[in-house]
Amino acid sequence: MQIVAAVGMNLWSWGNAGNANKSDRSGPRRGRLMMLLWIILSSSLCLMVDGQMKISPETVQQWAVSFGKEITALSARYSGAKLLQKKFKDIEGVVKMVEVDGEELVKKFAEEMEEMLGRKMKSVKRLAEAAEDADLYHEYNETLEFDYFNSLLINTVDEDGNPVPLGGEFQLEENEHFNKLRVNTDQSNIQVPTNVYNKDPDILNGAYMSEALNDVFTENFRKDPTLTWQYFGSATGFFRLYPGIKWTPDENGVVTFDCRNRNWYIQAATSPKDVVIVVDVSGSMKGLRLTIAKHTINTILDTLGENDFVNVIAYSDYVRYVEPCFKGMLVQADLDNREHFKLLVDELHVKGEGRVKNAMKESFKILNEAAAQGQGSLCNQAIMLITDGAMEDFQDVFEEFNWPERRVRVFTYLIGREMTFAENVKWIACNNKGYYTHVSTLADVQENVMEYLHVLSRPMVINHDHDIIWTEAYMDSVLFNTQAQSLLLMTSVAMPVFSKKKETLSHGILLGVVGTDVALRELMRLAPRYKLGVHGMPTHSPITRYILSHPDLRPLVRQRFIGGEKLKPKPNYNSVDLSEVEWENTEEKLRTAMVKGETGTLSLDVKTSVDKGRRVMFLKNDYFYTVINETPFSLGIVLTQGYGQYIFIGNVSVEEGLHDLEAPDLIIASEWTYCETDIDPDHRKLTQLEAVKRYLTGKDADLECDALLIEQTLFDAVVTAPMEAYWTALMLNTSGVDEGIETAFLGTRSGLMRFQRYTGIEKRTGKSFLTSADKENMFTLDHFPEWYRRAAEYPAGQFLVGIRWHEGPGRIAIATTAVTVTVGKKTAIAGAIGVQVTLDMMESRFWAIAAQPNDTDCSNVDGVCPLRCDNFDIDCYVIDNNGFVLISKQRNDAGRFYGEIDGSVMTTLIRMGMFKRVSLFDYQAMCKMNSHSVSSARPLLSPFYGLASALKWFLSNFLLFLLEFNICGFWHTEHFADAKTSFTVSSAHKKKGDILQPCDTEYPSFVYEPSVKETNSIIKCGRCQKMFVVQQIPESNLLMLVVQADCDCSRQYPPITMQPKEVKYNASVKCDRMRSQKIRRRPESCHAYHPQENANDCGGASVISLSASLFITCLSFSALVS
Repeated sequence: MQIVAAVGMNLWSWGNAGNANKSDRSGPRRGRLMMLLWIILSSSLCLMVDGQMKISPETVQQWAVSFGKEITALSARYSGAKLLQKKFKDIEGVVKMVEVDGEELVKKFAEEMEEMLGRKMKSVKRLAEAAEDADLYHEYNETLEFDYFNSLLINTVDEDGNPVPLGGEFQLEENEHFNKLRVNTDQSNIQVPTNVYNKDPDILNGAYMSEALNDVFTENFRKDPTLTWQYFGSATGFFRLYPGIKWTPDENGVVTFDCRNRNWYIQAATSPKDVVIVVDVSGSMKGLRLTIAKHTINTILDTLGENDFVNVIAYSDYVRYVEPCFKGMLVQADLDNREHFKLLVDELHVKGEGRVKNAMKESFKILNEAAAQGQGSLCNQAIMLITDGAMEDFQDVFEEFNWPERRVRVFTYLIGREMTFAENVKWIACNNKGYYTHVSTLADVQENVMEYLHVLSRPMVINHDHDIIWTEAYMDSVLFNTQAQSLLLMTSVAMPVFSKKKETLSHGILLGVVGTDVALRELMRLAPRYKLGVHGMPTHSPITRYILSHPDLRPLVRQRFIGGEKLKPKPNYNSVDLSEVEWENTEEKLRTAMVKGETGTLSLDVKTSVDKGRRVMFLKNDYFYTVINETPFSLGIVLTQGYGQYIFIGNVSVEEGLHDLEAPDLIIASEWTYCETDIDPDHRKLTQLEAVKRYLTGKDADLECDALLIEQTLFDAVVTAPMEAYWTALMLNTSGVDEGIETAFLGTRSGLMRFQRYTGIEKRTGKSFLTSADKENMFTLDHFPEWYRRAAEYPAGQFLVGIRWHEGPGRIAIATTAVTVTVGKKTAIAGAIGVQVTLDMMESRFWAIAAQPNDTDCSNVDGVCPLRCDNFDIDCYVIDNNGFVLISKQRNDAGRFYGEIDGSVMTTLIRMGMFKRVSLFDYQAMCKMNSHSVSSARPLLSPFYGLASALKWFLSNFLLFLLEFNICGFWHTEHFADAKTSFTVSSAHKKKGDILQPCDTEYPSFVYEPSVKETNSIIKCGRCQKMFVVQQIPESNLLMLVVQADCDCSRQYPPITMQPKEVKYNASVKCDRMRSQKIRRRPESCHAYHPQENANDCGGASVISLSASLFITCLSFSALVS
């Protein structure tokens, strides 16, 4: 104790010297200060001769054992885990253990999906036939007057209370089948985009003709009650939708939805195509012309789909690729590439003289080389020439590359109002089986671009080939906040509708496209979760390689805005490759096999993340895959080795099981299909539990139910029934329930759950736990509860403890353990059981244990004694097997990763092998776009620039408004107020730093190595050394960590974070990734040529006259806009 005394004397001397001149310091004050110092020093850690603290590992071990026993006892007592395991062990002699046959299972699922998808295709065929027959007997009437139901105007009245034109009363009722939307299942109605005049003769004739579809819509829905939306998208722009709804415009009051831009329309209307877009960026294209040209390119890109291939070339004095990486080749027109092209096109600038000949030659070379090498679509080929004029017709180029076969169609877009070189531009199109359009305003772009689709569809129309197409997955915006992210997507089946009139046969007139949607959750229901096991899953992949459904598919991104957060679709949500969710399959064998439509099996060791990416599990998965006949889809299922290999089947009487289903503490998975409640409208308001009871009691003979699932559910209800009495007895015990114990719960493989609330809602901390809002902890269509999945990978009987992140005040933790059934050497998981407690309760018990009393016998202790976690120079933690803090002196540390709190200790534990760092990858991530560096000095130096910029913005937008002026709308002023263009220049001013773009990220997870039970070490940190002791808490996944707190190592050891980092690719690697062409199945049909096609129908000039003053205004401000 000599060192301690010396330190005390030095401190007192320093304190005395520091206050020598302060006469108001009295003797008693000094006495109290000395006593305080003595108390602090006597209760601090013992110091060795060299000044290093020493923490006794034996003491920490005693604490860990005591705390482990207490937590295990509490968890076992209030969950009833031992009783439940005993009940399942008692029935092991009467159950039958069955090995899951993955090959047979995937075959059965595929057959059921084939039958379901076949019904959708039959419905679409009936629609196509009805639409073509209706057109055949309809005579076009230029002066037709017809009041159809406009979905935007229905149930709307004017100032006098009278229905507005095209409005009228339209009955709407909430419908469970259509996500509780208000719909009319008796008839359809029509949506018209804002930029299309809703009383145009073409619209009125089409609306009148397509009224015949109403009877087919309703009859289809009667035959197949699982149908969702059915529709007819007209080539003139209107969209007939069944059931009818009230259409809601966007926040600007504009209806921008145009059915002709949708993938289902584009893919059904044309065969696959290779497109080279050639744009003039010479000096004459400055100002508004370049703006129109860019919008034209973007609109063309929007008409391309997954089966198409594209490149974009710009020319002036020389030819250049907008993406140099794509030089001399075609790339798949998937969403990523299309959006990439749009960004590059936005950066185009004008300069020099336009020399189109070299650009045309380069375009033909790209297309010819692709065809020769068997690349691209191997079907239609087209060049899109966007220019403000051509001084010659370049006949020699076409003679060299395209004539006489004219295999490549050339479409020309004359930009601007100048018509001097219009004849040459038109000649180019008409002599190469293309189409010529004159685009003078932004408002012209949409309709003019659509013309090329009609031309490409001619061979298919003349031949009357009704190819059925299926789209890639896309978002159903209605479900944003109502379903798991992997269930938000849907696919569409569509078919083209042709004119069968003989007098127009050679023109190949496309009337439109009919289709229906298939929600992917309907496919998921045909591969029920209970047959796949706790980690099992189905996945669907179409021919284009992009997945339709997968539990790890995340199509939404959370974006922050003023006032909160909002989920929005990712820009590439429908182009996620199978290899990007099953990324452990580095050789892509699974992906290749499924894309090719093969049947087979594959085994992989995989890492899968849970708890929103915070934790990792290591699984051995068996993949089984096959093709879904008569569709472009493949189906794959995953069975996890271990618990996923077996299921057990037991029998109980219906009376006994039904009695136990009546228990108030019992629920079943609401998203699972025990009984089909979506076929009969009378069943749609039934819960699954209500439907099961009606089925078992024979009250409803029409109900179709899953007999095997109900059998398992009844069995589980009987076996788990004693838990209700057990939990109730604890509630009624005279000693009461320990404070902080809130909920006991269990779940079984059949989706059955029981729970007991020990604490009333007003006192409960975890109010949302095990409620419908707590999707992660409930049985859903795409996953078992998180606590169930984690417990299944932990030894049965041992409790897995973890903090539960939740909204609201207070902190909660849950302890769970798996319950198994073993027959012979075969084991299957029966369920999981656990208890939810407050973290405050766990903390109070820990601090009571982690403090040696002052009268502790320290004679045989080598280190600080008595050791107490409440000392100022000691930090004590309880962390879980993934390094997350449960207990700490700093309450805000709970839930944080320990490496963020103390990088030195975590780094040492990783080096010592107690924790392992695991790298995970996210190929669906979103990262902020890097902003271009701009100077902020100029606006500060001269306010004039700010005023000038604002004036320029106003004038350019005002000019564009005038140029987009809808002449037709002017004569029909009642609609003019709603007419707005969907293209806004101001959108270009959005800060690039605020834009999220797809990226790849790497992020770490950390896993405890259970073979290392304890360790301690000393970390050298400059002038001090830090000691720590780590001890495993027995029978749990927890660790106790005691650390010296008076040595700061943060300079030498920075925090270890779990933040994802973007994977940066150098230019060469990035280019290789973008150019790579993964294996894909091509569509089976191609319609590129028909001898009866009328190629003379190749477009003509379309001039919208303007006043002289407006024309002069255009010229005056064109420089300003540029």
